[in-house]
Amino acid sequence: MFSLEELLVGVQAEETRQTPIIPSQLQQAMFTDSAIDSREVAADTLFVALPGAQVDGHSFVADAVANGARGALVSREKIEDIRLERPWVQVEPNGQGLEQVTPETVLLIAVDDPLESFQRLAAYHRGLFAPTVIGITGSVGKTSTKEVAAAVLQRRYRTLKNPRSYNNESTLPIVLLQLTDSHEVAVLEMGCYGPGDIALLADIARPHIGIVTNVGPSHLERMKTLEIIAGVKSELVQALPADGHAILNIDDPQVRPMVDQTTARPFLYGLDPGADLWADQIESKGLEGISFRTHHAGEEVFLKLPLLGRHSVHTALAATATGLLLGMGWDAIIDGLRDESAQLRLLAVPGVGGATLIDDTYNASPVSSMAALNLLADLDGRRIAVLGDMLELGHIEEKEHRRVGGRVAEVADILIVIGKRAQWIAEEARASGMPNDRVIVAAKNQEVIDTLRDILQQNDYVLVKGSRGAAMEGIVAALQQQPGQ
Repeated sequence: MFSLEELLVGVQAEETRQTPIIPSQLQQAMFTDSAIDSREVAADTLFVALPGAQVDGHSFVADAVANGARGALVSREKIEDIRLERPWVQVEPNGQGLEQVTPETVLLIAVDDPLESFQRLAAYHRGLFAPTVIGITGSVGKTSTKEVAAAVLQRRYRTLKNPRSYNNESTLPIVLLQLTDSHEVAVLEMGCYGPGDIALLADIARPHIGIVTNVGPSHLERMKTLEIIAGVKSELVQALPADGHAILNIDDPQVRPMVDQTTARPFLYGLDPGADLWADQIESKGLEGISFRTHHAGEEVFLKLPLLGRHSVHTALAATATGLLLGMGWDAIIDGLRDESAQLRLLAVPGVGGATLIDDTYNASPVSSMAALNLLADLDGRRIAVLGDMLELGHIEEKEHRRVGGRVAEVADILIVIGKRAQWIAEEARASGMPNDRVIVAAKNQEVIDTLRDILQQNDYVLVKGSRGAAMEGIVAALQQQPGQ
């Protein structure tokens, strides 16, 4: 929640910022939230009209107003193109125009660049409060680490976190504008598309603690080399203050050198005994979770957690590190780690025919695909892998799809692929010894659904995984056993 005065002050450039003149009848005017999608607008929301490659937010100002928006942040150049049924007034950041406002008037706050102004507003709002901000980035595992870390910290602190994956230059400001003086901690996932992106987000959010989970080829098509990707991720630790903490995955060769790229105090986690917090005796218990032993400051703690897959050990360690650095005891940390609601990605759900569906359809990369297949290997039953394309891998896409195919041949009894790139998975699985009649290439999701309906039976485990563009969540939805079945 933020006031009209804060909005008008916040959108201004800091070096020329001036206090607007607010008429007495508007001095208590408040905005409850902000949105960049008119469908997500509720009463008294600020709608931010962002121009885009496909659609322009200015075309949806009327929809936002119909849904309850109190005002909109718009480009000064496009304001005359906006058509509203209700009376509206152009409001300048210095308050000019407010004298014309009536209770029915829609406020169109005119700025040169709505996105840049929105980011300024978020940074200004962030500066009004003093939470401990934790920034999280990495090629894989950002959202899982954010969820588990927040679950841990909520045991002691009033905590704000990104909803969904609100983690970029246009959605992170929405999260920051939800900060109130009641929040003690903010756990913020930070995504990127290229150099400078993380630096921008860190400039807006001003994190005190930064977590880098790993560096992988997820955005290699855009950023060309792992070194460039690592450089972008390192922007987070470079932005940390000297009294902050950089929580780094010691097992990742691209992350470990970031110790030398920050003035903050490094805290290393992983499987290497040289880390500040490390784990051994790792055991995957299939769909019952994982167990392992942690070591920190001469103390050993045994954990059994509902997180799925051996790769989740790193997620748990990163979340544990945040709790330790913020002074939490092991009892509270363990309670948070066991919060099953924090398991968002890999979910096991009952399927038709008595099968179990392993829903990992959120996204796919080489690292996360291999981790999911490792989980499949730990299960006792007929193992079926349903895999789609892995996107944005650039020049290594064939190599990485084939690497996944080789692992499929080792762990799966049946492989079903969908997508042009996923056919490399099928080819490599066959080349690695998987029988031809166990490899199915489907043209559409419905073909996958029909095939599985015919063959699924008790004690089958079906891993469904692909990049977001493949929309494979529809496969899980169609095959999930409904209550009463």
